[in-house]
Order: sequence, then C-alpha cells, then structure tokens
Amino acid sequence: MSAVERGLARLRVSPEVAARHPGYAALVLYVHDLRNGPSDAQGAAALRRAAEQARARLGEGPASADPHIAAWREAYASFGAKPSRYPCSAEALLKRVLRGDEPPQVNRAVDAYNAISIAFALPAGGEDLARLDGAGVLQVADGSEPYVAFHDGAETIEHPEPGEIVWADGQGVTCRRWSWRQCRRTQLAEDSTEAYFLLERLPPLPLERLLEAGDALAAALHAFSPGCEVAPERIGPGWGNRTDPPPARERS
Repeated sequence: MSAVERGLARLRVSPEVAARHPGYAALVLYVHDLRNGPSDAQGAAALRRAAEQARARLGEGPASADPHIAAWREAYASFGAKPSRYPCSAEALLKRVLRGDEPPQVNRAVDAYNAISIAFALPAGGEDLARLDGAGVLQVADGSEPYVAFHDGAETIEHPEPGEIVWADGQGVTCRRWSWRQCRRTQLAEDSTEAYFLLERLPPLPLERLLEAGDALAAALHAFSPGCEVAPERIGPGWGNRTDPPPARERS
C-alpha cells in the first residue's frame, strides 16, 4: 500500500498561488518502503552525467539562458525575491556545474533528485513524508510562519517575508522561497523509508518533459531501492483540462 493510500499527508497548492501562477504544474512521487543510504558510486555517476549534459547544452552559461530557468527567475521576482540572490534550486545547481564544480553528494535519494534537477533544468526536491505535519501546502506567507534555520551550528527561528511563496505544513515553513532552501526537520535522511519527491514546472517547459523527468526519477529510485513503491500524483493548475490519468502505481 502506498504512502498516500495509508493516509499519510499529501501536497497541495493554495488557491492564491494557483491564481498567481496558472501555468504551474508539479509531479509528486510518493514513495513507500524506500531504502535510502549513503551516497555511492552509482549516484556519483548519475550526477556526473547530468552535469556533462548541462555543460553541453549551456556551455559556460549563464544558467538563466535556459528558458525554464528564466521563467523561474520571473516567478521569484514577482514575489520580491531577487533571483540573483535567491535562485531556485535548479538554478543553484546549474550555476555550480557550469562553473566547473562537481554537484554535491548527500545521500542516495538526494543525489537521485539532484541529478534529475540538473539534467532536466527543473526544481526537484524530496522530503521525509513521515516527518511532515499534516498537508504540505504551497502558499503565500503572511510572515508569521516559523522557519527553523541553522547559523554557525545554532538553531534559530526565522520568518518568511510577507508575500513570499513557501512550502509549509502544520509546524511551519518546510521550504523558503518556493524551492530555495529546505528546513532540516523534514530533510531526507539515510534511514528515511517514507518520502515524497517533488518535480516542479512553469511554462514554457512542456508537461511531457515533466512526466519524462518523473519517469527518470522513478527509475533511479528503483535502481538503488529495489521493491520501493512509487505513487505519482499531479498537482497544480497547469495541468489544465488534461484528463489522461497519472501513471499507475509502480513497484519494482
């Protein structure tokens, strides 16, 4: 039985964000029986391949030359986040590889979605579903929501700017500035067994490209975690009137 079917929290988009960004679409992969672990050679190879693809496509950059990254910069600017200071997660990774640095390695699951993010030039993330408090909502912050940050090893409580678009649950902000920075509370750990992975899209990226990225991520998860169950779900207004069903739940 999938994480969603067993009643664990799921993700949704608030009406206010949907109205502001009607082209936004996301693919969520809810994963049950994940067998995560420390970074390995397989993940390192996937990250290297993704970096090579990005360099071949964009040369020395900038990352914003990619039309999808340019669209995210416009979205960030619309809620007051300066894109050069607060890039979306995909742009941050692309900037790193385009200047010749290697992508970071964290653990198998994080390495898998980072490789997809670089290869497809789209924001991708993952969190421990069991640590989510209620539904995860993409919403416009009022500025009162707590966000747990760490500075010099010490935990501090910050708050988003009013009007900032954030992911939040019942305990506060789980990711600031849309996909800019996750909180530690819900991060995927090496012992995480319940997870969700989020792939996000704005026009002009084709919806088919988003689905292709989801298929690639599911394959990567099955490669290092045989037997895990993947349940895809589409969220966001950008799917429009498409009536074709999401892919069937998969078990390797």
